[in-house]
Amino acid sequence: MTKLNKTDLLSLEEYSERREELRAEVIQLKKDRLIQIGENISLLFESIETIKYQIQEMLRIEKIFDSEGIEEELGAYNPLIPDGANLKATMLIEYPDKEVRAEKLKDLHLVENKVWLQIGENERVYAVADEDLERSNEEKTSAVHFLRFEFDKNMIADFKSAKMLYAGIDHPKYNIKTKEIPLTTVKSLAADFN
Repeated sequence: MTKLNKTDLLSLEEYSERREELRAEVIQLKKDRLIQIGENISLLFESIETIKYQIQEMLRIEKIFDSEGIEEELGAYNPLIPDGANLKATMLIEYPDKEVRAEKLKDLHLVENKVWLQIGENERVYAVADEDLERSNEEKTSAVHFLRFEFDKNMIADFKSAKMLYAGIDHPKYNIKTKEIPLTTVKSLAADFN
């Protein structure tokens, strides 16, 4: 598995000096790694670069500079980096109105288990959700989930040759399939299979 370690990170001082430049780079990178499924659910596909930025931000916000604290952050975020045979995404369920959101999170109970990707003519690949800890309870789902999509060699080859990609959700209260995902996104995700 590709992992970040302490030597991959900038010191708090170096990060502070380069923060705006690095932020702009990650914002640009994320544009090609975001898939919107319907109006209210999005998948942001993580990469070593997005996770490195997230760790640097957490270290900055929490003012963590000791080795133990840095290792703790690395331990929390490293599992979100794709390992060469999969894609990993942060799934966000977004409803602007707080009361509507509370109701929808009940309606969408276990939606995280119904998210899929399909590359080329292959079978749909359903996400494995929340391996670190359970985010749903008996009544409702969470607004944030962490997903892993595992692909076989043929599927990975189809990603690398930029076949058609679709995403969707097979939930009774949110049954949606996207239009064909833009080629820029397919190519950005294909880079995770190196």
